[in-house]
Amino acid sequence: MISNFAETLRKLRTDRKMSQQFLANQIHVNRTTVSKWESGTRIPDAAMIYRLSKCFGVDVDDLFEAAALNEDSPVVILVDDDTIILKGSIQVMDEVMPDASIVGFTNPKEALDFAGNNRVALALLDIEMGRVSGLDLCRSLLEINAMTNVVFLTSYREYSFDAWETGACAFVLKPLTHEAVRKLLSQLRHPFPTGTVTEA
Repeated sequence: MISNFAETLRKLRTDRKMSQQFLANQIHVNRTTVSKWESGTRIPDAAMIYRLSKCFGVDVDDLFEAAALNEDSPVVILVDDDTIILKGSIQVMDEVMPDASIVGFTNPKEALDFAGNNRVALALLDIEMGRVSGLDLCRSLLEINAMTNVVFLTSYREYSFDAWETGACAFVLKPLTHEAVRKLLSQLRHPFPTGTVTEA
């Protein structure tokens, strides 16, 4: 079944003359994630399959029939309205946590909808996102699942005091680095198997 999904995804992408990088950019994941889907070593979750169906313009049920959902890997979300920053952060997280299901969002509402349907182990949030505050998003995520580890990822140190009042467990300055991710994963309020890759 895994190989069927891999073959289906690869055919959909190549028929539309999309590169793996182009597809990854459209759905806010790292290119290596698409590569793992197409090699059959990883399967996307339900929300990501829906995102793929919209991207390709195909019936979501057809993709569900081809996929076996993998619920063993931890789910990590990143929310940032800056697509360049989001792409870089996803790449870092994917390299440090290769076994995790990592999903990026530029729209906070989409992130909340996703969290309502998936058990999010770790959420990295920008604080300033237009009219939406990452501080408020943190509170909403914790209402959905109090066991979600929320980390603020921002360029502004002055937000640190406000951030601690939301129930977040860490505060990391941009840009996200491999070292910063490894450190925060060792200090989570609600630990989970992270599958962290150590430095070579």
